[in-house]
Amino acid sequence: MSNIIEQLLGYLKSIWQYRWIGLGVSWAVALLAALFVYQIPNRYEASARLYADTQSVLKPLLSGMAVQPNVEQQLAIISRTLISRPNVEKVLRMTDLDLSAKTQRDRDELIDAVSQSMAIKTAGQNLYTISFIHEDPETARRVVQAFLSLFVESSVGDKRKDSDSARRFLDDQIKAYEQKLVQAENALKEFKQKNLGVMPNAGSDFVGRISEATNQLNQAKLELHEQEQIREALRQQMTGEAPSLIGDTNSVQTGLAPELDSRLEALKKNLDGLRMQYTDQHPDVIQTKRLIAELEKQRAEEIKQRRAQGTVAADAQNPIYQQLRVSAMQAESNIVSLRTRVKEFESRLTDLKKNANTVPQIETDLVQLNRDYEINKKNYESLLSRREQAQISGDMEASAGVADFKIIDPPRVPPKPSYPNRILLLVGGLVGALGGGIAVALLLSQIRPTYGNRNSLREDLGLPVLGTVALIWTPAQKLLRRRSLLLFLSGTGGLVFCYSLFLGIAAWYQLK
Repeated sequence: MSNIIEQLLGYLKSIWQYRWIGLGVSWAVALLAALFVYQIPNRYEASARLYADTQSVLKPLLSGMAVQPNVEQQLAIISRTLISRPNVEKVLRMTDLDLSAKTQRDRDELIDAVSQSMAIKTAGQNLYTISFIHEDPETARRVVQAFLSLFVESSVGDKRKDSDSARRFLDDQIKAYEQKLVQAENALKEFKQKNLGVMPNAGSDFVGRISEATNQLNQAKLELHEQEQIREALRQQMTGEAPSLIGDTNSVQTGLAPELDSRLEALKKNLDGLRMQYTDQHPDVIQTKRLIAELEKQRAEEIKQRRAQGTVAADAQNPIYQQLRVSAMQAESNIVSLRTRVKEFESRLTDLKKNANTVPQIETDLVQLNRDYEINKKNYESLLSRREQAQISGDMEASAGVADFKIIDPPRVPPKPSYPNRILLLVGGLVGALGGGIAVALLLSQIRPTYGNRNSLREDLGLPVLGTVALIWTPAQKLLRRRSLLLFLSGTGGLVFCYSLFLGIAAWYQLK
């Protein structure tokens, strides 16, 4: 500990030897610092505060119908991007500051200076403070007013541009998908027209159609077999009955062609039943009409022949036999109709089997075309819905705006300059001047060192010190030293007094 104290005392003694040089340096630094502080121009800070009210009455009313923007995020982005080069150039034109820039370099320097002096801070929830520092208070106020107007315009204009861009994009997409939808419709229509004969029925595929045709053919064959069995049974019953009963030819009169009449009656009943199920172009109907026409022609010829011969039936007809005969003719008519139906079903099944290699591919292509059509239709309808939402959202923003801006504090400039703080700068200058003088004295003492005690000399040289010689000051020398000390203290006090005077002047200017 004693060594440290001795070392500090040694440094102080070394500095004391160069005290006059240090005092001169302190005076020089102090005067230069004071001159610099008073040369700094006054700068005024203009500021304004505004509040963005993001609560709109239309938002809850249009919930689900329109796109609800994140207004807080939009305002945050605007506040961060407001101090951009295009916006600063616009503010310079609004405040006529660009008139002072003669060259492009001057203009760039002016833009950089305004950008550095401008600040936008968030003072709370949706509360913003806009400030600007300039040497002219009126210019500072006008710049803040310009940025304030630009902030409000940007919040509305940018969103309107976004809405217009979204609408144009949706309109372009709707036109594109409308063309795709028309192309898909035309392709589907042409495909159906091209493959009209082999198009699958609604809700059934090719395998189902073959299965259905096979079942219809088997059912028709089964019915045909049943009618053939019925006909054979009726024929066997007819063999056990006599066609007519023997009687007086004068007392019993019958029709000229009773057999043909019965067959015609049965065929006409069958024709009525077929017309209730099919059209006149159906093969069964056409076949039955042809049989009726042939029987009517045969009946007319037989009646004509009997009338020419002048004969009539002498025997009475057996009613049981006639009934069996009518049933047999009905069964025969059904057999003819069923055979026609079997041929038709066999033809259909044959055609389906011929298309066994092409129909599945046609069905696959049809499914693909339908899927493309449904996808394009779904996207088209979705784009139409989104365009309506965008229209409602744009109308809502045009009516209510992104936010309702309320200016809490209009742009104002304090009567006193905000910068610089001369008192603080002068105090710093005084401290720097004293520190500079001490540093110079210490540096000189290290360049030209002296030893104040024998311990330092012994440690530096590494040699034994045999003794020391003390310096005895004469009365005249002592008087001279006292005068020198008094003069040094006066110089130091004068420095402090001058700076106190400077501080008083600075304080007076700030308080007046």
